[in-house]
Amino acid sequence: MSTLAPPAPDRARLAVGALLVAGLLWGLTWMPFRYFGTQGLNGITFTMMSYGLIGLCVLPWLLIRRADWLPQWRVVALIALAGGGANVCFASALMAGEVVRVMLLFYLAPIWGVMGGRLAFGEPVTRLRIAAVLAAILGAFLLLGGTAMLDTPPTWIDALALASGMLYASQNIFALAADRTPLHVKTLAIYIGCGGLAGLLFLVSGQAVPQVSGTLLLQLAAFAGIWMMAAMVLTVYGVSNLEAGRSAILLVFELVAAVVSAMWIGGERLEGLEWLGAALITGAALIEARSNSKPKEPSA
Repeated sequence: MSTLAPPAPDRARLAVGALLVAGLLWGLTWMPFRYFGTQGLNGITFTMMSYGLIGLCVLPWLLIRRADWLPQWRVVALIALAGGGANVCFASALMAGEVVRVMLLFYLAPIWGVMGGRLAFGEPVTRLRIAAVLAAILGAFLLLGGTAMLDTPPTWIDALALASGMLYASQNIFALAADRTPLHVKTLAIYIGCGGLAGLLFLVSGQAVPQVSGTLLLQLAAFAGIWMMAAMVLTVYGVSNLEAGRSAILLVFELVAAVVSAMWIGGERLEGLEWLGAALITGAALIEARSNSKPKEPSA
């Protein structure tokens, strides 16, 4: 082990701090999302010009390092496609809908993760995981209005939020399947997928090219290159130096940061049984995080 590496306890504390800061950054992304929405961008154009910007910058480097991903290029392509779809759907839903509702529906991802893990890897479905799935389903039912949902079906925004969680879970399953591909390659492939998929959807949809000023371009570049990159680097550092279960629990702080900030700053509210639905979904995410807990191998 390198003598320059911090001692294990200090490294763990740094990793916890990194994940909390990353969760705060991810949870507050709704604010720049909403800002860019007021500047004439929608979920597709925003994703193309922010996440896609990172993808465009790292593409030459990944091509040079193609030996890292060519052996599993098909799975890496699926990571890029699922990750791109998750981010396009998430950005579109968050820019048009209620932050609290979108975030909670996105966090139904444990359901899709349990199902995908069972189908793809034969992972055991324990009683704890069944409890998490049932809690998430009941929470979504209450959040969407309970029995009143039958009178007023979920909106397209709800559908996008649900789809983003499904695609995010698929992205993670494909990432596990790409077991011989370095973590940084799988992470950067998502940004390339965001840019490529958003660009394709933009062309197919026939949208007019948005009027983007030089100032807005600089703001997008700063958001992508500073905010998003910092969140990504801190997340990767944190999950690389903590047990998987502990990392997953800390990452739920993203949901807490988004919900609290949307209520405090954005003036959003939950009413009646929606609070119970929110608690059930959050609890399901925590249960699934604990069920995935396993020791992390020490870093060399």
